[in-house]
Amino acid sequence: MLIDNFRGIQHLGIPVTNLEQSVSFYNKLGFNRVLAAQVPEPSGIIQVAMMKRDNVIVELYQLTGEELEELRSRSDGHIDHVAFDVKDIDLAFSEIEAAGFETIEDSPVFLDFWDNGCKYFAIRGPDGEKLEFNQIL
Repeated sequence: MLIDNFRGIQHLGIPVTNLEQSVSFYNKLGFNRVLAAQVPEPSGIIQVAMMKRDNVIVELYQLTGEELEELRSRSDGHIDHVAFDVKDIDLAFSEIEAAGFETIEDSPVFLDFWDNGCKYFAIRGPDGEKLEFNQIL
């Protein structure tokens, strides 16, 4: 399953309380912002920055509302998801469902990221960790 479709880790998703402060921090570690985007949600606009250094991409995003307050209350950080890169998102979705995994989304979701967008969906691991499958279009 997914052997020919799986290409490795695409990015780590990290929610942050202050996006620009986090961008500055990652800049000091040698990362460069390669994408800035916004995702409209009912609670407000989520600001996103993709930071890249060599072959590592970190997705920083600033939550809104109660989620932001909950994040601020943590004493340790939180990696929200690990995203795996796939060649064909629709094939990956079919394979995951056929293998009996329960997907969080009903179908792959389009985001207006990168030049032509991307599509993703996610499942949860045994301890609630979110594993995202993502294709940059």
